[in-house]
Amino acid sequence: MIYLDYAATTPVRPEVIHAMTESLTESWGNPSSNHLAGHAARKGMDRARRQVGELVGAPPESVIFTSGGTEADNLAIRGVARALSAKGRHLIISNIEHSAVRVTCKMLAEDGFETTEVPVGPNGVLDPQAVARAIRPDTILVSVMHVNNEIGTIQPIAEIAELAHARGVLVHTDAVQSVGKIPVSLEALGVDLLSLSAHKIYGPKGVGALIRRKGVPLFPILTGGGHERGFRAGTENVPGITGFGVAAELAMRELPARMRHDEELGTFLLESALAALPGSKLNGDPDLRWAGCVSLRMPGVDGADLLATLDAAGVAISAGSACKAFKQETSHVIAALNLPNEQDSGTLRLTVGAPTTRAEIQEAVSLIAKAVESLRGKVAR
Repeated sequence: MIYLDYAATTPVRPEVIHAMTESLTESWGNPSSNHLAGHAARKGMDRARRQVGELVGAPPESVIFTSGGTEADNLAIRGVARALSAKGRHLIISNIEHSAVRVTCKMLAEDGFETTEVPVGPNGVLDPQAVARAIRPDTILVSVMHVNNEIGTIQPIAEIAELAHARGVLVHTDAVQSVGKIPVSLEALGVDLLSLSAHKIYGPKGVGALIRRKGVPLFPILTGGGHERGFRAGTENVPGITGFGVAAELAMRELPARMRHDEELGTFLLESALAALPGSKLNGDPDLRWAGCVSLRMPGVDGADLLATLDAAGVAISAGSACKAFKQETSHVIAALNLPNEQDSGTLRLTVGAPTTRAEIQEAVSLIAKAVESLRGKVAR
């Protein structure tokens, strides 16, 4: 298999597996228990909290461990909404947010909240001034993802945060697709809340975190025993959290090398694909994006048929978010770009990772070109 779907998930690093195995076999106690077994588990969690915090330049006490990026997004949005409902019930997001944000905001309408979706431009980038114009006296939160999960565009989060804070509005960013790929700093971005996930950075699935700046009002959405300093009840997933910590430490240490790798391989992938696929075009901004993500639209090809053909040929890629892979519907991200004849085009998302090689890319592009030619030939006949 040629795997070019690293935005969906990444393989778990051997160092992470080792740390998780050690946690499962030696530090299996309940971290809330006041005895040696509990202390050992708590020590591993404390180390991971420090490692995850350091990855985004945040103190350990700002890290709230969750079951993943989706829960972190939910906690940020629902938690702020409940904490500040007396102040206002208006939220602002972009129209290309992940479903964890979009659907959560839609569901809050049942509780009297209103959400404004600010449209991105044809290049998939949000205008900070457009966000500022959407702010109202009752706005309590702006939530904009840092790197888009389908087209890789990088949003001007720091400018958005500065404008929102000038109006007394909190800012959350879903940084699940940016952490470990480009520099991410809580202070540099200026946000109040930041979501991240372990399995996007060669860690385990089922664990993530919400970074909460000190003093930001936040109500828990899971209640019970008061774990995670009262922000997220439930006995923590200590092995997963331990693995997350190691993955975070590796990501911080290797970030410069990973960025060079993504830039080199991503550029090679884009140039090779555009040359081999006549009529194909890049979705999103050619410059303001994570280099390792290449989203292409190809006229005259059905995206589902193309993915099925490539899967049979041993090429693992996607059309967009893995969270919607089994839904036969147009991507809301691609639709938001208002591209000409988008309904007649198939879209592929190819993303590189640490194991990706030039040889893999060459073979994948060749197989994609053959599949496109074959499918277009069937349509013509």
